[in-house]
This record gives sequence, structure tokens and C-alpha cells, in this order.
Amino acid sequence: MNDLTVLLYFVMFAIVVGMTFAFMFTMMRSTLREFDRPRRMTNVHPEMQDVKNGDELLVFNADDEDDDEGDILIVRK
Repeated sequence: MNDLTVLLYFVMFAIVVGMTFAFMFTMMRSTLREFDRPRRMTNVHPEMQDVKNGDELLVFNADDEDDDEGDILIVRK
């Protein structure tokens, strides 16, 4: 290997290290910005938004015994 090849290797290595640092810095900055933003807190699953309190839901139990517990109702808190 001559001096030019070694110099080219170290220049490319420095470019990769610099780009890696820039990428990590940008991703950490955007992640911390997401944590600073106020979030809308909902405990309702997106598929359950149209379900109202007291609505009967279809429930499947794989148990073979019939326990006659009655209907299951959804209650939101």
C-alpha cells in the first residue's frame, strides 16, 4: 500500500465517522423534541372509539362448560 491509498482510506473513514455522528445527533434531537411536545392522552383503543358505555359486545370463550355469567358490557373510566 502506498501513501495515497492510506490517505484515501483515512479520509473515507473520517467521512463515515462524521456522517454517523451527524445522523445520531439529528435522531437524538428529533427524539427529544417529540418528548417535549404535549401529547393527547387517551386510554381508548382506536378501534373502540365508536363504542359507547353500556353497548353489548360479542365475546367468544373457548371453554366447554356453560357458566351462565350473563352479558358483558363495556365500561369506560
